[in-house]
Amino acid sequence: MTLNRRVFIGTGAAATFTLGAPALRAAGHGKPRVVVIGGGAGGATAARYIAKDSKGEIDVTLVEPSRMYYTCFFSNLYLGGFKEIGDLGHSYGPLAAQGINVVHDWATGVDRAAKTVSLAGGAVLPYDKLILSPGIDFVEGAVAGWDVSAQNTMPHAFKGGSQTELLKAQLVRMPQGGTFAMVAPPNPFRCPPGPYERVSMVAHYLKANNPTAKIIIADPKDKFSKQSLFQEGWADRYAGMVDWIGSDFGGGNVSVDPAAMTLTIDGEETKVNVCNVIPAMKAGRIAQIAGVTEGDWAPINAADMASRADADVYVLGDAAEQGDMPKSGFAANSQAKVCANAVRGALTGSKVFPAKFSNTCWSLIDTDNGVKVGATYEATPDKIAKVDGFISATGESAELRKATYEESEGWYKGITGDMFGA
Repeated sequence: MTLNRRVFIGTGAAATFTLGAPALRAAGHGKPRVVVIGGGAGGATAARYIAKDSKGEIDVTLVEPSRMYYTCFFSNLYLGGFKEIGDLGHSYGPLAAQGINVVHDWATGVDRAAKTVSLAGGAVLPYDKLILSPGIDFVEGAVAGWDVSAQNTMPHAFKGGSQTELLKAQLVRMPQGGTFAMVAPPNPFRCPPGPYERVSMVAHYLKANNPTAKIIIADPKDKFSKQSLFQEGWADRYAGMVDWIGSDFGGGNVSVDPAAMTLTIDGEETKVNVCNVIPAMKAGRIAQIAGVTEGDWAPINAADMASRADADVYVLGDAAEQGDMPKSGFAANSQAKVCANAVRGALTGSKVFPAKFSNTCWSLIDTDNGVKVGATYEATPDKIAKVDGFISATGESAELRKATYEESEGWYKGITGDMFGA
């Protein structure tokens, strides 16, 4: 049987890989092998840049269980009615067409001594360099009364795809005058989808379709990013709809009852119609299985994103303990390019450039009302350190806010093209 790219994508992962993919060659033979686990903004970018820039000198395998990638960034705009779910979906086909072995399976084990990755389908993938970009999981018991078994009743919608669709469906079904509640996460958390942009987009939808509805935010923090910008927007565009309850007023003393659909804040119980529970977060499980985490996150060397536990393992994006950088898609994409350059240099002797990072996070408050925050960063011995930054100002003109939103649309098109090459 001839194993072409189309057959590879359409066949089961374990059977396909056994049929002779180059990465299964015995140690000491063939090309150096890189396995990337996780096909989001970090993993997809790293896989693509290593394959592209090595010009076929490195065998690259991307392990990702989903056949379509739905971005978390911009998912709030779907809730607000500015996007369709299909606008957020991206195929892995373009990566396969660029020579990357795309394996749709779950990574279930990492043997760092043997330098192998085990898959749920039975395949074992050897590697010379391993890149972990698994995103987030949730801290057990972070919100009293909630665990992942309750996510279909009280969705988190902090992983793209079906959870986002579920939350939108619940929003649409809310009775007139009903209550939408959010349990916001403690720092650090994945952003976007930012909780406060989400509140803005929910408010935008409700203002048009359910104008007497209320929004309650129970927040364990005493402040949040772009707070003055969001609160200005809520007062101006959604007056009387949004009630933010920070830690000073009991926002950190919260429990939920999914069966009764109640939210209790500092002892006061409220019946709600929709409850978006966003628990505390931690590195995706495979990073923990690989033994590269300390506490909830995976410490890295800022110069190349290599794990502090193992120089042949790299951790990108949300799962990494990344110093001053936020856990955003932009940040993961930026880190992936630094990592790809370092991995290619280590395996082929090509030039490695000094690490430089950047990030911008845009948020939409209302139609054509966009705000942003961002910074540039450098690698230090201790962390990824902020060099300088910027943030939108309150009271900006409508023209500037519209331009900021349009800038975010251009960025979305650019980053997804950079990730997949499509």
